[in-house]
Amino acid sequence: MDIQSVKQRFGIIGHSTLLNTALETAVKVAPTDMNVLIQGESGVGKESFSKIIHHLSGRKHAPFIAVNCGAIPEGTIDSELFGHEKGAFTGATDKRKGYFESVNGGTIFLDEVGELPLGTQARLLRILENGEFIKVGSSQTQKTDVRVVAATNRNLLERAQQGKFREDLYYRLATVPIRVPKLSERPQDIYLLFRKFSQDFAETRHSQKIELNDDAQELLSNYPWPGNIRQLKNVTEQICVLESNTFIDAYSLQKYLPVIDNQLPILLGKNDGSYDGLSERDIFYKVLVDLRRDVNDLKKVVFGLLENDNTSLTQNHSNDHASIQTYNVHPVVAENPILIPSSNSKNQDNDEHLYVDAVATSNGIFEDNLSLEAKEIELIRRALDRNQGKRKKAADDLGISERTLYRKIKQYELD
Repeated sequence: MDIQSVKQRFGIIGHSTLLNTALETAVKVAPTDMNVLIQGESGVGKESFSKIIHHLSGRKHAPFIAVNCGAIPEGTIDSELFGHEKGAFTGATDKRKGYFESVNGGTIFLDEVGELPLGTQARLLRILENGEFIKVGSSQTQKTDVRVVAATNRNLLERAQQGKFREDLYYRLATVPIRVPKLSERPQDIYLLFRKFSQDFAETRHSQKIELNDDAQELLSNYPWPGNIRQLKNVTEQICVLESNTFIDAYSLQKYLPVIDNQLPILLGKNDGSYDGLSERDIFYKVLVDLRRDVNDLKKVVFGLLENDNTSLTQNHSNDHASIQTYNVHPVVAENPILIPSSNSKNQDNDEHLYVDAVATSNGIFEDNLSLEAKEIELIRRALDRNQGKRKKAADDLGISERTLYRKIKQYELD
């Protein structure tokens, strides 16, 4: 079966390469009886892949069951999976079949397999090795023929190093690993999924379908979506219920996208100058901090050159005020203003710059006379003024995403 047919049959939306690769692997491994480990963040649709594998296999007419291992209490999970005998523990008034006995001949999907207790892991390993299990409270070995498809959002090898997961079990489960990409890795699919969820909601509630303008589509695609497809569906349904307009702009959409991280980059231990792992907001703050440091260094160099030319910074002022003197470096009043090139390279050819004010002391130490927040506001205002209020161009000029700029405008009430 080709990939497009699989997408249509199982309701898979998207065209990204990573998604197609995962689907191709699932289709190829489905006819075999090999164990499969599906890896991916919560909300990416791992259970859909388990169903694809089952329904394209020779076991498609046999039972299929999905078990959330993280939702079953540790004290009862062995009974749930392997069954128990009457009187095996308090409350065991009857003999009970477990999932591995009930699904004999079929497929069992173990979601969040990394949450299994170590004792249960040993029981599961025995089934994977020779198809044998023992009910809780019994001494009789039973046989079962079950294909295991497992899923996890954790690094199982890392947990094995921590003594929380059996390494031999990992290699039994991961005979064929499949990695399902997170939503932020397939941005071209985000708006397609939004339209699908909006259409489904409109058909169910007999309402009009929600549409997004170009700016809102870009904002939607640039959002990181930590909750992946599940979060996108929730946001779509919120908009469908709460918005009276059927055509949504970026400003209206922003209200439904929570801020991901409020930490400054200087608190994240990034002392090596790298931006790996930082959000766009964090990078923006880090650039501002680094920029202020660089500007101060540049000021020292400039005023050092002036001193070498026997130019006194305080020669036009009385001796009573010679101990400290303030200089406002500004393009209107200074002969040689200190200029910071725009982050957008296309504007550098047009001599467009951002100006920074500074104070100078008699001992050659220079400090900014604006707080980081005030400087951020000033930079945003000047970028908006220079671009006649066009936010997309202003965001490009500042080197940040339009989503970040919308949030800053709202935060500082710059409308």
